[in-house]
Amino acid sequence: MIPPSITKEQESFVYSSEADVLNVALFGKMAKQWRDENTSQEGNIRDYATIEQLLVLTNIESMNAEFIRMGLTQSERLLKLNNIAIIQLQSLVGNANIKKLNHGNQ
Repeated sequence: MIPPSITKEQESFVYSSEADVLNVALFGKMAKQWRDENTSQEGNIRDYATIEQLLVLTNIESMNAEFIRMGLTQSERLLKLNNIAIIQLQSLVGNANIKKLNHGNQ
């Protein structure tokens, strides 16, 4: 569930959409990569996200908007968002309150 750190190749790639910047920061791959790897699944990568990932996604979406306002480049934003996603997911994975939410939705 914890995303991998951004590779040099991912950092230097120019993403065509902000959604893909967020997807790579959080899931480690673009939406098209996920679809190509999961041809039997319907929907998109976010449809299969855990509650922890969705919470972090909401946070990094807001942070990305602020980083854009600050004038950070796409690669700078990607690195920052990935680091934030890793830290936040590590914190949430062991959180008992989040586990209660998960069990309540099953």
